[in-house]
Amino acid sequence: MTDTIKKRTIGFLAATIIAIISQFLTAIIPNIGGATIAILIGIVLGNTFLKQPILNDGTKFAEKRLLEYSVMLLGLTITFQTIIQLHWSGLLFIIIQMAITIIAAIMIGKWLHFGEGIYLCMAGGNAVCGSSAIASIKPVINASDEDAGMSITLVNLMGTVMMLALPVIGTMVFGHVDMLRGALIGGTVQSVGQVIASATMVNQTTVQFATLFKIMRIIMLVVVVTVFARIHAKNEALAKAEKEVKKGKIDFLPWYVLWFLIFCILNSFFHLPHFIGNTAHVLSSWCEIIALAAIGLRLNLKAFLKAGKRFAIYSVSVGVIQTIVALILIKLLIHA
Repeated sequence: MTDTIKKRTIGFLAATIIAIISQFLTAIIPNIGGATIAILIGIVLGNTFLKQPILNDGTKFAEKRLLEYSVMLLGLTITFQTIIQLHWSGLLFIIIQMAITIIAAIMIGKWLHFGEGIYLCMAGGNAVCGSSAIASIKPVINASDEDAGMSITLVNLMGTVMMLALPVIGTMVFGHVDMLRGALIGGTVQSVGQVIASATMVNQTTVQFATLFKIMRIIMLVVVVTVFARIHAKNEALAKAEKEVKKGKIDFLPWYVLWFLIFCILNSFFHLPHFIGNTAHVLSSWCEIIALAAIGLRLNLKAFLKAGKRFAIYSVSVGVIQTIVALILIKLLIHA
């Protein structure tokens, strides 16, 4: 036990220090966000000065466990009452938007000859909530650390581009109608932090609407994880895998997704004190940023750049489809 802690300490501390530096840098460049800064610094340092094997145990622990804790704690920050606030049209928009995003990401991924691990992680990360969704999907589809790490990097980088672009696009298309601009940002931008940062560039009312639409996507996380588990099981069966696919047992939801659901139910039906939700939000954010710093440190930049053109086409294609579909659906379904 003591030896394990010692092995993990150095790598974990490296990821934590990068996360702290990233949070300080958000004061200078607030439009990018701590999560994106953390993963970028991690990639640079992990492929130059911090390539030592001694860091591996700690960064692997931070990448895996802290993203799991982040997902679990997210359940204490949302409630099912969000569905009522969005009305049927807002709910329908989110469901159709997510479905098309997932289908498009899977089809484009297959067309570009990516494996199941990458195209399902990309589909879930873009459709639901970025890194947290990928962390939830990874174990149920047996995705490799490399596939998950590359997907998280792509989703966060594209999320940053969309975070900066959508306030401008939303205002050009919808004028100054805050609900519609909030629907566009909350219905497409990947991570929670990026949604809030993007909507803040517009105004506080847009932040409120964008947050509601984003929370609706997060609530759908359990559904997406369950569906992806079924897709993976079907692919395994079709490939005649040696490993038998278990049936009739609820083992497709990782422990932290189950706790996410339990916390969400508790928060929906019992009036938990505000400080619990606020504390959970802060802890969840820090867990995510440290984990992303660790992912950056572990990312093999040489391998990533080798597939750079395909990754770029994949990421941009999914982002463009997401945005165009959202603009059309908002025009058709949501009336402010």
